[in-house]
Amino acid sequence: MFRKIVLLILTPFLLIISWLLLARIVRHFYKFPMPEFLADFIDNPWRRRMQPPDETAVRHGIQPGMTVLDIGPGNGTYTIAAARRVGPTGKLFAIDIEPRMIERVWQKAADAELDNVYARVADVYDMPFYADTFDVITMIAVIGEIPDPDRALAECTRVLKSNGILAISELLPDPDSKRPSTLRREVEAAGFTYKEKLGSSFIYSMLFIKKPA
Repeated sequence: MFRKIVLLILTPFLLIISWLLLARIVRHFYKFPMPEFLADFIDNPWRRRMQPPDETAVRHGIQPGMTVLDIGPGNGTYTIAAARRVGPTGKLFAIDIEPRMIERVWQKAADAELDNVYARVADVYDMPFYADTFDVITMIAVIGEIPDPDRALAECTRVLKSNGILAISELLPDPDSKRPSTLRREVEAAGFTYKEKLGSSFIYSMLFIKKPA
């Protein structure tokens, strides 16, 4: 009886660990954007509890009146939280390579009656914005999905204002998540200055500053 209880408890945990290991192996060799049909599965109550949208916007250094870019917004939950944070005097832009993700963001903004959200389909390697446009750029569980992160970070440097913030949040259950030490090394190599890490080694936000020209 005791053995059955132990197996009942351990089986779901082992299945999750096995899935994560398999997913990380596959994603190491084959990176692709999150499919639209998985958006609601990934944006689940557990994630919102562990990585609260409103708190994440604060952690990212977003302030009222700022112009913010959200790269890879998923179904828009964290985008809407950031848009509320910048308020009516600020602007929140969101880009994704998947058109149906952008449709979700527009719908969430409409449902929330926000008119400071601007979402569009765009390539992170060639963003349709002028240089020195944004006060903050955010990526939440996104950078590990990008096949060429160095190229993406170079484009972030272009559109971010001097002394602007690049805020990256990761969480371990994501098969593309990066360890804090790995992320810091990669982003600093792209020319950013490390500012701080908030959270644990498993669910965290890391902030970087664009060096003045």
